[in-house]
Amino acid sequence: MTRTTHPVSSFGVSFPQTLLGLLEPAPRHGYDLKREYDARFGQQRPVKPGQVYSTLSRLLRDGEVSLVGVDRVDGPDRTTYALTIDGVTHLERWLAEPEDATPYLQSTVYTKVVLAVLSGRPADRMLEAQRTAHLAVMRELTERKRDADLATTLACDFALFHLEADIRWVKHTTARLNRLAQELS
Repeated sequence: MTRTTHPVSSFGVSFPQTLLGLLEPAPRHGYDLKREYDARFGQQRPVKPGQVYSTLSRLLRDGEVSLVGVDRVDGPDRTTYALTIDGVTHLERWLAEPEDATPYLQSTVYTKVVLAVLSGRPADRMLEAQRTAHLAVMRELTERKRDADLATTLACDFALFHLEADIRWVKHTTARLNRLAQELS
């Protein structure tokens, strides 16, 4: 069977593989998958129902899920999907592969700093606004961790550590703005 590459969603997670993982314990309806995805991974950006169903259609076409039934319960038909052997193989391979380290060499913040310096605008104010915005998100995440389950705590910690690194970069860059202005002129 020819396996197509499934795109990484705008959520930063490989959505098709995530659906395979959510299907592994037991067959489920698309609506149930959407609900569980949103509860576990979609706190900031819940997935749209259309994305769930279009992804399930591709997984079905590729032989990674199968249809195991259609129910009607006070509304539209609910199709139940189950993971196939090919789906398990794909999921196991995906889980075992380390993710690429992503160098953020051209982030939007970096681009804004360079453009602000090139145009003579106050890059330090832009960086301070970025730091303030990051700190606000960090406060929200820290609050969210209070009385949270371990999975939520780990997700918040992941985001917090990345935000801390961004704040270190902001401080480091702010200290070098004069030198950057000289080099760019």
